[in-house]
Amino acid sequence: MTTTDLPAAQPTRRSCAVMDVHRRLLTESESYRVARTQIENLTIELERLEADRGVARVPVVVHVVARTPAEDITAEQVHSQIDVLNRDFRATNPDTADVPAPFQGLVADPQIEFHLATTDPAGNPTDGITRTSTTVNGFGADDQVKFTARGGQDAWPADRYLNLWVCQLGGGLLGYAQFPGGPPETDGVVILQSAFGTTGTARAPFDLGRTATHEIGHYLNLFHIWGDDGTGCRGSDEVDDTPNAGGPNYGRPAFPHVTCSNGPHGDLFMDYMDYVDDAAMVMFSAGQVARMSACLTGVRTSLWAGEPVPTAPGTPAPGGPGAGPAPEPPSGEAPEPPAGEVPEPPGGGTEPAPGTVAVPGRVESVGTPIVVAGPGTLDVFAVGPDQTLYHKRWADGGWQPSQTGWESLGRAGGDGGSPRQ
Repeated sequence: MTTTDLPAAQPTRRSCAVMDVHRRLLTESESYRVARTQIENLTIELERLEADRGVARVPVVVHVVARTPAEDITAEQVHSQIDVLNRDFRATNPDTADVPAPFQGLVADPQIEFHLATTDPAGNPTDGITRTSTTVNGFGADDQVKFTARGGQDAWPADRYLNLWVCQLGGGLLGYAQFPGGPPETDGVVILQSAFGTTGTARAPFDLGRTATHEIGHYLNLFHIWGDDGTGCRGSDEVDDTPNAGGPNYGRPAFPHVTCSNGPHGDLFMDYMDYVDDAAMVMFSAGQVARMSACLTGVRTSLWAGEPVPTAPGTPAPGGPGAGPAPEPPSGEAPEPPAGEVPEPPGGGTEPAPGTVAVPGRVESVGTPIVVAGPGTLDVFAVGPDQTLYHKRWADGGWQPSQTGWESLGRAGGDGGSPRQ
C-alpha cells in the first residue's frame, strides 16, 4: 500500500502529477513505451489530414471515493463540473473575453461535449455516479484510488467511459491524468474533491472546475505548455501555436509575462494547460484543439463514435494501443468497403502490386488498425512489426495505393525517415 495518509489540506498552488505517472509507466511498461510512440506518430498524420469529425459527445462516470461525509460530494457538485467542461470544451465560457488581444485569434472550440453515463457496463440505468466509502485519508498519484481492493473504486471499461475519480489527495496534489496508451484499468482522471466543480466542497482558488479541464486535456494527449523540462526552455508541448515558456506560471500573472525570449507577448499563461489559478485559465489554442481531435479520431475513438474497427481475419481482437470503434461516417458520404475487402494490417496478405510497399512480419504481431472516416473515404493506419507506420485509403470504390499495398509513413521513434522529420 503506497497511498499517502495525510490530513485534508487545500493546496495554494496548482500541482499535477501527470508527468510522474507518465515517467513511471515509461519505466515499468514496454507496451506503454511502444503505444506512446505509435500514438505520437499517428497524431502527426491525423493532424495533417485535418478531417472535420463534428462534435464528440463523451460519456462520463464519476467515482466518488470518500472517507467522511464532507468528502462525499453531492450530485449537484458533480453536475456543476460537467457544466464547466461543456463550456470550456466548446469555448463558450464567458471568460474567454479575458484573453489578451494578441492571443484572441488563438482561441478555438475543441467540439467536445460531456454527459454523465445513463447506463452502466451491464446495461443497467445509472446516474453516472458511483459512491465508495474508504478508510484512506489521502490517496497519491500511484493509482490506488482506481482499485476497489485498495480502498478505491474499479474503473468502468475505459473504451466506453471517461472515468473520473474524485477523492481526497495528499501531497498537495490537485489531480492527475493518464495519457492515452496506458493500461485500461487505470485510464482516466483523478481530482481532489475540493477542486472539483463549483459548489459544495470546492474551494478557492480552485473552485471554478478548471482542474478537471486541465487534466482532461492531458487525457486527450495535451502536455503542459512549457514542455515539462523544468525551466530549460528546451521542452516542447508538441503544439506550434503555444509560445515556449520557461516553466509553469502560478496564481494570476500580469500580461505580458515574457520568458524564453518569447516577447513581446510572452507566455500563453491563460491557457488551460498552465498551472495558474482557475480564474486565470480560460482557453485552448487551435493547435491544442487539433491535437485533441487527433486523439479522439484515433486512439480514443471508441469513447464517442460508431461501429467496431474493421479487421482482417486473424488480426488481434480490439483492445491494444489505438484500438476502438471507427467514427460513424456522415450519412451518404463515406462508403463502406465491399465485404471481404477490408485491408489486412501490415504483416499479412499477398504480395503488393508493383510500386507499393511490401510490409515485413506477420498479422499476429500487429495491433488492431485504426480506421478514420472522412468525406467519401476511409483511411487506415497501422504500425507494422518493423515499427513503421503504414497507411492506405478506400476511395472511388477501391483501395489506394493498391488492394494489397500500403504507403510507408516512416519508422516510429524518429529513426529512418520518421514522419516527424
